[in-house]
Amino acid sequence: MPDLVRFVLLFLMAVLLNVIYGATLDIGFYNESCPSAEETVQLIVARAYASDPGIAAALIRLHFHDCFVRGCDGSVLLDSTPGNSAEKEAIPNRSLRGFEIIDEVKAMLEVQCPYIVSCADILTFAARDSVTLGGKINYQVPAGRRDGLVSIESEADANIPSPLFNATQLIANFASKNLTAEEMVTLSGAHTIGVAHCNSFINRLYNFSETSDEDPTLDPTYAEILKSKCPPNVTQTDPTVVSLDALTPEILDNTYYVGLERNLGLLTSDQALLTKPSLKSRVDIYANHPTTWAWKFARAMVRMGEIEVLTGTNGEIRKNCRVVNGGGFSFPGYLFQATGVTSTS
Repeated sequence: MPDLVRFVLLFLMAVLLNVIYGATLDIGFYNESCPSAEETVQLIVARAYASDPGIAAALIRLHFHDCFVRGCDGSVLLDSTPGNSAEKEAIPNRSLRGFEIIDEVKAMLEVQCPYIVSCADILTFAARDSVTLGGKINYQVPAGRRDGLVSIESEADANIPSPLFNATQLIANFASKNLTAEEMVTLSGAHTIGVAHCNSFINRLYNFSETSDEDPTLDPTYAEILKSKCPPNVTQTDPTVVSLDALTPEILDNTYYVGLERNLGLLTSDQALLTKPSLKSRVDIYANHPTTWAWKFARAMVRMGEIEVLTGTNGEIRKNCRVVNGGGFSFPGYLFQATGVTSTS
């Protein structure tokens, strides 16, 4: 009998620990602890999109840049401090925007459900809602991420893929985040909306090689259009931008891949998807099957959103997405998710 009692007690303890400290993401994570969480994000993102459709691409990019450095932990949202340069300061991140949208959502949720909804989850929801607004692609994302405590400029420089990457470099970069080559091609479709600064592709327009002034994989007519917007002496701080998708720049759809097959890829890393047979075959499929790309893109976004997440007792739930809680007690969101109790501190 003592052995049976001991077994039952151990079993119950294991169940309790799994409830409290469970390190998994779940769809509907905030249904009990903060029922308005996802709706609040959706409303604020939709309002921002109505006045600035470009915010959809910005929020998707912000989520991507967050997940590729220390995982999806909201570290990209942190501001620099006197003793540390945060990820925001890194060269690939200096053109990021949408931070104020996340701030607005967080401020509202802190009134509704203090210390419950993480900044990392808010950003994930915002990216999902941006996909829906930009391309009418609907999908659910699991939540339960907690916020990181560290943000380092050099780590962003080291982890964010460069627009100059070739196919081999892209595959390796995504593989380091446990994403497949197919998922890399799929997620590259996010470039069907959004813009790029001239310095991201100027290398393809002038002095490309000893034998060619322009990148020969770039459509000549398109190259002339780009040259008219981006002179050879363009600076790193030049504000000029060009749509990443030359065909339907404001709609999240599969025409990005159609453009690649017409040599209309803007970045070196875009057109690089045609340089390996296995990648090109995937581009061909997506160019001809928009529905296939749409559901694959949704699935890949969910997968990306699961990169190296913090759950359970790791990290914290920030009160302000721009700063860590600074030693103040952060009520663990998982406790309230499990019990349905709302923090009042």
